[in-house]
Amino acid sequence: MTDKIIVFVTAGKITEAKRIARRLVEKRLAACVSVIPKITSVYTWKNRVETQEECLLLIKTRRQRFDELRQCIESLHSYEVPEIIAAPIVEGAANYLNWIEQVVPAEG
Repeated sequence: MTDKIIVFVTAGKITEAKRIARRLVEKRLAACVSVIPKITSVYTWKNRVETQEECLLLIKTRRQRFDELRQCIESLHSYEVPEIIAAPIVEGAANYLNWIEQVVPAEG
């Protein structure tokens, strides 16, 4: 198990997704953010089943920076309840994991 995580975030517009991605990288809260356009999300919101085209952000970072990263996303996001879910990176290429560690400091 590593201290690295991938954080999943959805956004309704590509412009918003790119703005969030850029800010996270600029603030060194993320080493890399991959933006995947045009996914289809089906979810329940206010007792209704909704279907919406969204973008998915895959954010590579360190576990100890999650709270600060979450706060940054929430301050930039247009959704009332944005999806912000972290999953551990159990294993990975050592040189890639080391790169994340070099780019994202353990503390802000």
